[in-house]
Amino acid sequence: MPITLDTLRRYAVARSLFKPTTLGRAIKKLGFVQADPIRAPARAQDLTLRHRVQGYCAGDLERRYPKLKLEEDFFVNYGFVPRALHELMHPRVPTTPWSAARARQAKAVLAFVREHGAAHPREVDAHFAHGKVTNWFGGSSNASTQLLDAMHYRGLLRVARRVGGTRVYAAREAAAPNALGETAAAQRAAIDELVDVAVRKYAPLPAPCLGFLVGRLRYGVPQWAADRAAALARAKQRLRFARLDGIEWYWPAEENPQSRRWRIDDTVRLLTPFDPIVWDRRRFESFWGWAYRFEAYTPPAKRKLGYYALPLLWQTQVIGWGNLAVAEGGLRASFGYCAGHAPRDSAFRSGLEFELERLRTFLKNA
Repeated sequence: MPITLDTLRRYAVARSLFKPTTLGRAIKKLGFVQADPIRAPARAQDLTLRHRVQGYCAGDLERRYPKLKLEEDFFVNYGFVPRALHELMHPRVPTTPWSAARARQAKAVLAFVREHGAAHPREVDAHFAHGKVTNWFGGSSNASTQLLDAMHYRGLLRVARRVGGTRVYAAREAAAPNALGETAAAQRAAIDELVDVAVRKYAPLPAPCLGFLVGRLRYGVPQWAADRAAALARAKQRLRFARLDGIEWYWPAEENPQSRRWRIDDTVRLLTPFDPIVWDRRRFESFWGWAYRFEAYTPPAKRKLGYYALPLLWQTQVIGWGNLAVAEGGLRASFGYCAGHAPRDSAFRSGLEFELERLRTFLKNA
């Protein structure tokens, strides 16, 4: 039977919502978990993991991170990656070199962090008094915080833990010498593996999104920016694909979208805007026929869905969105539906109530 859009939609939902497992195994299977600081009603990384980790509660990743083989790092976005993936992207060579003065500041901060074992940005700022700078939002930030972020990105520091959501840094020890990146073949293999991690997380991918993801590797491995076009061409050669309505869709070569293993249940789920199921807005519109927008940075008067609208998934359909907030010790929820009203199916009503109860449990210790 030919592959259809319905086939790919079912495949996309089922492969991403795998059977819940342990935290470490879930992150290894996802390959990368995007992070976001907004809590509405919880951070994006927690909202992503609660569907995929047994008994997951908000904040579990932050609490357990120091004992897991994970790193916070840039990949195609900023988030949490298995240590093996982190090491594949380092040593990272940013496109903009530091000035001599900036390099001296970084050297002094690194010595301070090494001496203390781990350092909170507030401690670094109190010791060095680097002052204030304008951040990319147009507001004011401590210069020390920006320097620590830059040192983290360049691989001089790692995130040891978080305190109240704030990153506490430790010196990152260089990995043992290896052949990775020392030959053209090794470099090609490394960037191909990075592409495959992204594909395994977000498949099936329309061709424009595959190209977009490969392009975003400029954040994870800026030192290989010139190799991205060749990496994209190689990916298209090794991945399986189907052409639908003039667009090629790609997925891992070892998977078959038509397999009976891709089963869908009757669960109702509220997804974070960064969940792999809904992350690609182009694919979202192809699958569900309406435009979802992340409006946290949209002026309130121009919002159509809400500050942090959570896509509402039922079976294989995203049928609307929900806005949730914790207020006065309880969970407040409001919903919008593409059809103008909620499904009248009793299975949906009971499923939505069960989902809200799961959220209350998930948020209990947040």
